[in-house]
Amino acid sequence: MKVTVVGAGNVGASCAEYIALNRIASEVVILDIKENFAEGKALDLMQTATLNKFNTRISGSTNDYSKTANSDVVVITSGIPRKPGMTREELIGINAGIVKGVTENILKHSPKAIIIVVSNPMDTMTYLALKESKLPKNRIIGMGGILDSSRFKCYLSMALNAPASDISGTVIGGHGDTTMIPLTRLATYNGVPVSQFLADDVLKKVAADTMVGGATLTGMLGTSAWYAPGASVAALVDSILNDQKKIYPCCVYLDGEYGQKDICLGVPVVIGRNGWEKIVDYKLTAEEQALFNKSAEAVRNMNNVLSEMKA
Repeated sequence: MKVTVVGAGNVGASCAEYIALNRIASEVVILDIKENFAEGKALDLMQTATLNKFNTRISGSTNDYSKTANSDVVVITSGIPRKPGMTREELIGINAGIVKGVTENILKHSPKAIIIVVSNPMDTMTYLALKESKLPKNRIIGMGGILDSSRFKCYLSMALNAPASDISGTVIGGHGDTTMIPLTRLATYNGVPVSQFLADDVLKKVAADTMVGGATLTGMLGTSAWYAPGASVAALVDSILNDQKKIYPCCVYLDGEYGQKDICLGVPVVIGRNGWEKIVDYKLTAEEQALFNKSAEAVRNMNNVLSEMKA
């Protein structure tokens, strides 16, 4: 199985590393526009192969999409983060051009690939990739919900002083500080609702910390996080290539599900060899549905900014 990662920055390199360490694919190609950057990252990673005991072949290329031919999965991490003084319109405009160009070039060489979008604003970029590619909706997946859920479970495990592996929790909605929805009602500790162990005020703090999880790390690191995003992508790729049928919250196209149409938003889906194969209905409460509708409205407003720019 072959995976291409577009963008050799921290997140892209982390994706490639985790895919190799977990022996998910036989080949990983890293692509970047910066001369020799992807090649250097690939060579550095390959020099860990004997130490980490993996046989994945990792190579890099400077903007040569022919090297990505016949990829089973393509991960798009390329784009720029929002900088001080930059409007969201400017961010959308720049990253939309990048994602559109990457999608077009990828499909010339890998027309059957499943595309995973990591670039921000992720919900809007996933929608753009779907509309521009005209691929079946199951082959375009935004990664954000997996990452947000991993942060949710991390904060829950710390609040419970319990092993993270015993925690189950899901975040749905948009991949943004004000649009994601940690479903505290459904979170469990080894099958038992966490509400039996944690007070309401603690659960509210866990949810609040989750929602600003990315911003918190950006403030600490001075840049976006990369370990957890890379691991999230690797888990998603694993479920696709090995047809694991795992349920992950991912940004996918909704056509009436969860009361929304013509939008890409985070919901629980079954992930297998065909991409996302089924949307799982979590039977939201009225309050949760209201929050989901509010999240959809915010994402749709972002999509409208993109539409206005294209017009």
